[in-house]
Amino acid sequence: MTSPVPSSPHTMNTYGRLPVAMSHGKGLRVWDTNGKCYLDGLAGIAVNTLGHGHPKLVPALQDQVARMIHCCNYYHVPDQERLAAKLVELSGMTNVFFCSTGLEANEAALKLARKFGHDKGIDKPVIVVYEKSFHGRSIATLSATGNEKIQKGFGPLVEGFLRVPLNDIEALKKATHGNPNVVAVFFETIQGEGGINPMRTDYLKEVRALCDQQDWLMMIDEVQCGMGRTGKWFAHQWAGIVPDVMPLAKGLGSGVPIGAVVAGPKAAQIFQPGNHGTTFGGNPLATRAGVETLRIMEEDGLLENAARVGEHLRAALHRELHKLPGFVEVRGQGLMLGIELDRPCGVIMNQALEAGLLLSVTADSVIRLVPPLIITVEEADEIVAILAPIVKKFLASA
Repeated sequence: MTSPVPSSPHTMNTYGRLPVAMSHGKGLRVWDTNGKCYLDGLAGIAVNTLGHGHPKLVPALQDQVARMIHCCNYYHVPDQERLAAKLVELSGMTNVFFCSTGLEANEAALKLARKFGHDKGIDKPVIVVYEKSFHGRSIATLSATGNEKIQKGFGPLVEGFLRVPLNDIEALKKATHGNPNVVAVFFETIQGEGGINPMRTDYLKEVRALCDQQDWLMMIDEVQCGMGRTGKWFAHQWAGIVPDVMPLAKGLGSGVPIGAVVAGPKAAQIFQPGNHGTTFGGNPLATRAGVETLRIMEEDGLLENAARVGEHLRAALHRELHKLPGFVEVRGQGLMLGIELDRPCGVIMNQALEAGLLLSVTADSVIRLVPPLIITVEEADEIVAILAPIVKKFLASA
């Protein structure tokens, strides 16, 4: 007897969903409602840092649900301060604002930049953003995003953005030369939705120096590439720099919705009471999830694991695929990897699903792997064993 195909007729049709409904998970494996098992190479799009059903996380969240789920920000929330203190320690920055999503964190960063400008007497602040970037789907973050396809139909977009190419310091200098309204430079250390495109270390250092020279805010969106995914707490740390503003989300709560904006001395006092706020941001359940996620990551050595297993996975994928006509490269860092092919390959997402592997395709031709940070070398080898034949067959037949 054929199992019924899952459907969601009362849910808005905003996602091109695959024909499967997930039921539960354990570690790096998830099961659908028909009992089929999958290897999770996607982690809910870089969200499930600790995988599924982690034995240290689950009891902590159960305890918190029984104590208190929500308390508004009229009052102090103890785990907000605990989590903020830890993020300050890990980042070398000074203060944190909590929200619930990466979009909200990026929106807050944009507001910080604008108020930074207004406080300096700039009536129409300009924020530098990048080609192929993605910062969210609100009107402001959509305007900052460098993807015309998802902007279409939502104009007029918000003004005040200046777009430049990646890794080209001369282009940045030329685009901003003589413009007194520039207040910030805003980018992802590794672009996620744009196709796993890393900023070079030397470029990051040059942008930091330029921001210091011009008195601009350096704002780094670490929503997808942060939280240990590259083998350091935050991807920009490979360049030895510290931003002025850093939005976080996704992996910070291991699946519990949480966002944060971490600010350094230049930006930490811009917002004052009444300037910004959120109902759900920093609630007891979300901040407990953040506190416990960071604790478990440290206890279990997950940064080192991300770096070690990520390099093993990258090397194995390169070894299996690099000689194939149509293969471009494997790029990224740690457990944020993209396999670029020379043609659109969205069908691979479906083929991998059928073969028992969860992944995504982004920027039309880049296979994205962002598995939980608990992944083992053996599980990485399983991913390669499933994915490599699919890619080989696809390139041979396309």
